[in-house]
Amino acid sequence: MARILRMPEVAANAVEAVLQSWPIAENTPYAMGDVIATVETEKAVVDVEAETGGVILKTLVAEGAEVQVGAPIALVGEPDEKPADLDALLAELGLSPAGPVVAPSPPEPRPATSTAVSAPAASSNGSGGRVFSSPLARRLAREAGLPVEKIPGTGPNGRIIRRDVEAAIKTRDTSSQATVPPVRPTPASRPVTVPAATAASQAFTDVPHSRIRAAVAARLTESKQTTPHFYVSGTARVGKLLKLRQRLNDGGNVKISVNDLVLKAAARAHTLVPAMNVIWTPDAVRSFSSVDVSVAIATERGLVTPVLRSAERMTISSVATAVKDYAERAKTGRLRQSELEGGTFSVTNLGMFGTEEFAAIINPPQSAILAVGAVREEPVVRNGRLKAGTVMRVTLSVDHRPIDGVVAAEWMRAFLALLEDPVQILA
Repeated sequence: MARILRMPEVAANAVEAVLQSWPIAENTPYAMGDVIATVETEKAVVDVEAETGGVILKTLVAEGAEVQVGAPIALVGEPDEKPADLDALLAELGLSPAGPVVAPSPPEPRPATSTAVSAPAASSNGSGGRVFSSPLARRLAREAGLPVEKIPGTGPNGRIIRRDVEAAIKTRDTSSQATVPPVRPTPASRPVTVPAATAASQAFTDVPHSRIRAAVAARLTESKQTTPHFYVSGTARVGKLLKLRQRLNDGGNVKISVNDLVLKAAARAHTLVPAMNVIWTPDAVRSFSSVDVSVAIATERGLVTPVLRSAERMTISSVATAVKDYAERAKTGRLRQSELEGGTFSVTNLGMFGTEEFAAIINPPQSAILAVGAVREEPVVRNGRLKAGTVMRVTLSVDHRPIDGVVAAEWMRAFLALLEDPVQILA
């Protein structure tokens, strides 16, 4: 029996997503578990798997379209179903043969940073009335300083979507590139210098925000505005840690990185100082029994932070394997939404780029993030004598609401001790 396939809520609280592709063509049977649609959220590309076998009778949304959660995206049927009159069937289900009946965007909750869903203006087809736009389009227009009601919409029923805002930004930037006016002759006693701002070197190119970069920007801005950060720094002598890594790599099939050992040490420190394994909620401090640690991975599309579940129980080789898998799939946007959610703590490492020390912004709703610097040889004092040593500096950013300074200090002491006596990391 034919039924409507609707855009799933692939991310918590998501109101829309992009239908990236249809892996299976119309009238091609699929089996239970086959990927029948690929959807792009603000964080990842998600494969939608079939719950039962069937066939896509008709796709109602083109690839690349931005669709509200719950909106019709396809008409599906039994594997051998072949309706005699597809248009009549669509009409019976309340859909137009040309595509789904798109309802106006519902009003959104009105937090302090939100704007109204619509604005009084002429619609894109020339008729009077309200103009509807997607939340992402409104945000992009607001950031670019463009009135959303002045942007022509190309979405369903003239709805303004992301590509419309990007086109408007490009048009504005192109038209605003004015030619530098010639300098009029003046008396020799009053020379005129062309301002540096008008020089040809001021040419620029705007790169539209990816969904991931826009989401990260919004989330981290909120974090700095609403989360009271404080910072704890430390320096570890990591000579023994590097020797342990060398021994593990000499005798194993999985290559272990310094960052893998740091991740494992951080998880272990959370078990030693369980008061760190918490997050802040409006009604309570939520404490967790297992340690879920996020690892920051940079991609061309933006930063992602997949989560290592129960990292305290993982072996070091399984940590290395999982991180490598995450990094490979992050490059192509194939991380699953569930892999990007949760966790109380993140590790971000810029040491591989030579950065000696830095502080990071907490990734809400997590309560802390560890910034890891480069491993360096420096003079150190040991037993009253000055020697050359191998050290690494780390900075812990902490949410002061659920975690007090003394707890963060205890955690840092435990973490540094693990790095300096790394056999405990493997315990």
